[in-house]
Amino acid sequence: MTAAPQRGRFLEDFRVGEVIAHWPGRTVTEADNIHFSLLTMNQHPLHCDAAFAATSEFGRPLVNSTLTLAIVTGMTVADISLNAIANLGWKEVQLTAPVFPGDTLYARTEILAVRESRSRPGQGVVTTRTEGFKQDGTVFLTFERASLMPKRPAA
Repeated sequence: MTAAPQRGRFLEDFRVGEVIAHWPGRTVTEADNIHFSLLTMNQHPLHCDAAFAATSEFGRPLVNSTLTLAIVTGMTVADISLNAIANLGWKEVQLTAPVFPGDTLYARTEILAVRESRSRPGQGVVTTRTEGFKQDGTVFLTFERASLMPKRPAA
């Protein structure tokens, strides 16, 4: 039996300045929005009450912003953090445009920094900046994330 090919990146596989387009996109449904809002106990009526949302400046329900953050982060896993030991944090989370049920979300990530850990031999930190954008190209979310990554195992 042959070993399965290694999936995911290691610290040495990241290059500062590299931009990765994540695929596939994800269309957010009304059910996604309501289920996530209820699951997370977010009772804001803009997410689950169409009559209330119709009276808002948006005129219709908004997708819960923490759902969009979760989806976009998830879209990056295969290309960025599949081998991560831990997420060390998110910062500079910016919500720049509304997302509505029926919008399709896409993401791209730029590698900002790669460094070996000062306290954990064989590991390092990768810092990325991710943009979430809709089917029309509108950027609706940006954030930076730091991930603790292993170095490539010895052969």
